[in-house]
Amino acid sequence: MKRMAVAAVAVLAGALATTVSPAAVAAEGPSADLLAAMQRDLGLDARQAAERLHQESAAAVLQRVAEGFAGESYGGAWFDASIGKLVVGVTDAAKADRLRKLGAEPRTVAHKASDLDAAKAKLDAAQAPAEVTGWFVDTKANAVTITVKRGQTQAARTLVEKAGAVAKVVETDEAPRLFKDTRGGDAYYINNAGRCSVGFAVEGGFVSAGHCGSPGDTVTGVDRTAMGEFEKSSFPGNDYSFVRTNSSWTSTAKVNHYGGADVIVSGHTESAVGASICRSGSTTGWHCGEVQAKSQTVNYQEGSVSGLTRTNVCAEPGDSGGSWVSGTQAQGVTSGGSGDCTSGGTTYYQPVNEILQTYGLTLTTG
Repeated sequence: MKRMAVAAVAVLAGALATTVSPAAVAAEGPSADLLAAMQRDLGLDARQAAERLHQESAAAVLQRVAEGFAGESYGGAWFDASIGKLVVGVTDAAKADRLRKLGAEPRTVAHKASDLDAAKAKLDAAQAPAEVTGWFVDTKANAVTITVKRGQTQAARTLVEKAGAVAKVVETDEAPRLFKDTRGGDAYYINNAGRCSVGFAVEGGFVSAGHCGSPGDTVTGVDRTAMGEFEKSSFPGNDYSFVRTNSSWTSTAKVNHYGGADVIVSGHTESAVGASICRSGSTTGWHCGEVQAKSQTVNYQEGSVSGLTRTNVCAEPGDSGGSWVSGTQAQGVTSGGSGDCTSGGTTYYQPVNEILQTYGLTLTTG
């Protein structure tokens, strides 16, 4: 049995290496504009940006199998740019060698990922006070982080009791809001009034943020011609929607790079925590940063939304619904956040895979 297990690890490691070879990644064609944006926002040179994309591609594949190898001791995974590897947390140190043979960097942690998810689920079912701005599974800290307005830590006391030993409280100056008042660029208009950004084209239309419109709301395109209407929408709780377009509009795999060549979406493989990510929006254009956490719950004034991904990318009102990509892989649509693109900020996106699965949609790829 031991010999078979070692052989299985070797086969998988070989498959991973083949799947994410630099030549294969290069064939997908990360554009010069994409690399330039990563250099600008992540402080990298051209070689470092290209190398990071290769490393992140390997990590994206590896994280899909790491959980299976870790088994019940799985404590979460994230990409560590300082070592260029996927770090996998495990509560059982005996699992480390197996994970290391796969190319991951094992780290012994106190809490299982399943326990963190269960604790967060308890918070999702709770009534949160206004002083609490949100909570998320903080993979790197191996904890459920509850964010509160500065000086208001006592407001989280009840939530800490519900989450138990896995919880930690962090003060923040953030005041999350929705990015609904869109403008300029690849925008679309709702009922000839509000505007939002297109997320990704899918068969029959496109996906965007749920707070942008409700089923039946009419949509016109950036040229103000009839485009279609909201067929499905979910907000709060979730923040996603599907707009069915009319025959005048053709779905493409393009994402507006704002000033550079369009990014051509080739798939929707989910990136790891710690991976680089870029956002396209009709107000502030193209900006990049890193994935900080997944499955974040955000308490907007209009209601709570769960299952969001937290990033350190900036955004501003008008970017709602816009595209998030990692390399050429679709990641999600803009929900909301805090700050701006002058001073920086935190922005959350709704993962695209959940939208596709929930609504039974097919992403348009090139």
